[in-house]
Amino acid sequence: MTQNVVITGASAGIGRATAQHFGSRGANVTLLARGEAGLQGAVRDVEEAGGRALAVPTDMADYGAVEAAAGRAEQRFGPIDLWINVAFVSVFAPFDEISPQEFRRVTEVAYLGFVHGTRVALDRMKPRNHGTIVQVGSTLGSRSIPLQSAYCGAKHAVNGFTESVRCELMHEHSEVRITLVQMPAVNTPQFTWVLSRLPRKPQPVAPIFQPELAARAIAFAADHPRRKQYWVGGSTAATILAQKFAAPLLDRYLARTGFESQQTEEPAPARPGNLWEPVDGAGASDHGAHGPFDTNAHTRSFQVWASQHARLTSALGAAAALAAVGALAGGGRKLRLGR
Repeated sequence: MTQNVVITGASAGIGRATAQHFGSRGANVTLLARGEAGLQGAVRDVEEAGGRALAVPTDMADYGAVEAAAGRAEQRFGPIDLWINVAFVSVFAPFDEISPQEFRRVTEVAYLGFVHGTRVALDRMKPRNHGTIVQVGSTLGSRSIPLQSAYCGAKHAVNGFTESVRCELMHEHSEVRITLVQMPAVNTPQFTWVLSRLPRKPQPVAPIFQPELAARAIAFAADHPRRKQYWVGGSTAATILAQKFAAPLLDRYLARTGFESQQTEEPAPARPGNLWEPVDGAGASDHGAHGPFDTNAHTRSFQVWASQHARLTSALGAAAALAAVGALAGGGRKLRLGR
């Protein structure tokens, strides 16, 4: 059966790679984003991969526009099976250099955009008692870093909002599922168009992963949405666990390293950001899924495989533990016999 999928932030980065992935599955993919060039490129990607595509220019901060886009998706392809929230904007700057209007704008897209998408999806899924919502989160939703206060705040809010909605669906015994996929640093075009007041070009904090890895993780979560959330990349797992058990140490570490690690050695050029308007509007070039860090980005992660095979990983871990206990016991017997 053909799956009907809606992806927000589909014009570039993780959303773009995810659209292509579902196109390769033969899905009907509705693409929501602001950038016209990126949307048209995403349509080509989906169709060349084997799916069908509908591009709907949408600002996720505008609830009415999101509602209208969902209506167009169902008019074209039928009931929505899967809704994937990815869209965001950000500002790279110390908090006191971000204006209140800019902070509000980031919140309206990166947090309320997820609220809007979730709401219009649930309005259609709950009466049918069918459907899945995938929230694309971030490690920064569990552990904030300097210079991204607006984005980190929005991602923390997405986590709390999603947990609340999940509990409500469980209370209603609904078959509609909602899950989170927490992302590491990913090589996306955001670093070439994000509004930045840093003296040097912004960069993701290593290790960096390719957007196709993120797309595969999202697809797996969509296929197996009963889990509360998925972590992508060993750095995500390590950071979330370190925040849980050693947050004060992380504060001091990030205070020392967080400014330098988010900047390259190259001076930042004067360029427009995409906070208020897309940089891939009419007549602009298509940026695609990848940013400028291909040479440093990983395409695979053992942690992703392990998280998707939790039972096997647990069994292997238990077997290894038993073998270790057996080896220790055997060594102890030899020592006793030697006496």
